[in-house]
Amino acid sequence: MRDSSRLTRRAVLGLTAAALPVAAATPASAATAIGGERLARDGIQTSGATGLPKKLTARSWLVADHKTGEVLASYRAHQRLAPASTLKMLFADTVLGKFERTRTYRVTDADLADVPSGSSMVGVKPGITYTVHQLWQGVFLRSGNDAVHVLSHMNGGIAKTVAEMQAKAEDLQALDTHVVSPDGFDHPGQVSSAYDLTLFARHGLHDDDFGAYCSTRTANFPAGGKKTFQIQNTDRLLTGTYGLRPYKGMIGVKNGYTSHAGNTFTGAATRDGRTLLVTVMHPANGGNEVYKETEALLDWGFGKGSSARAVGTLVEPLSEGGASASPTPSGGAKGAPGATGAAASSSDATSPWRLLEGAAGTVVLLAGGAFALRRRRVAVAAAAKAEENQGS
Repeated sequence: MRDSSRLTRRAVLGLTAAALPVAAATPASAATAIGGERLARDGIQTSGATGLPKKLTARSWLVADHKTGEVLASYRAHQRLAPASTLKMLFADTVLGKFERTRTYRVTDADLADVPSGSSMVGVKPGITYTVHQLWQGVFLRSGNDAVHVLSHMNGGIAKTVAEMQAKAEDLQALDTHVVSPDGFDHPGQVSSAYDLTLFARHGLHDDDFGAYCSTRTANFPAGGKKTFQIQNTDRLLTGTYGLRPYKGMIGVKNGYTSHAGNTFTGAATRDGRTLLVTVMHPANGGNEVYKETEALLDWGFGKGSSARAVGTLVEPLSEGGASASPTPSGGAKGAPGATGAAASSSDATSPWRLLEGAAGTVVLLAGGAFALRRRRVAVAAAAKAEENQGS
């Protein structure tokens, strides 16, 4: 476990800087046709219903029926963008079933040594013993990167967990997703899409524990000895904070924010026996905007969207009998406009980020990054200046 931690700090936190020129110089990829050809198109996709909210500013969004998997409306569903903490849904899809809720674990300094500076934290401390249940509360309620890293070390280390998450994404046919860290923190090349995040939420909500955690509003978290402190879910549509009211029927799922990703959110709500999923990525403004646009899309889905005909579908996991969908870019799809350098990296299996899964690959990545740094310095500087975009 200690060796895995050392490899992770070098491979994920150190070598990403060396590889940054490679990612920054890669052009934006065309959208995939997973889930239907219309989802790869630019522009709003809807059929058979009117009245979509007029003032949506998100760079990508999607509305889907949880039960049927039908996509009722979307906008740039496959655009690859930084996911922030919404990627923790994939972390939960991958790791949640591995440990009994009652299992205890005493946290060490090494478990927290590779938590990125500036991370959201729940307050995990070395020397304190936690149950797995408490650690998952820290992940879901407070989006604690410290809790994610402890669970990842319990799972064999950061690199192993990242590799398993990538494999899980591929099983779910979430082919827009590139995993670099388990917590969703900003790293070059770490991207997902509104389509993929909705897949993660739908799959997760089939698990009772996942559903229970994402719908929990408050919990008491260990502070050492017999002391505890209360933590509250950061999903504002669930708790009704920062000037928002709780959304009727809200059951989760996960919000995220980083300075690079801006605001991201996947939410699920149930009314009259029908559950809808909405993902909103990168609205123009911060604060409550991601929740307001999610609320508007949910209102549409439960209202005028009830008559909408599917413009695509959320595909089933390969391991559960889902038909393999072609990742070939659609002929009519345009590249993702406005994609940053980090969001532009290819999802091809030969991506340099896959090299993080082994020590040998780490050496290759370092060499490649150094070579690119020498050869592409001017090109990267120009690309970075042109693509600089607040909140992206």
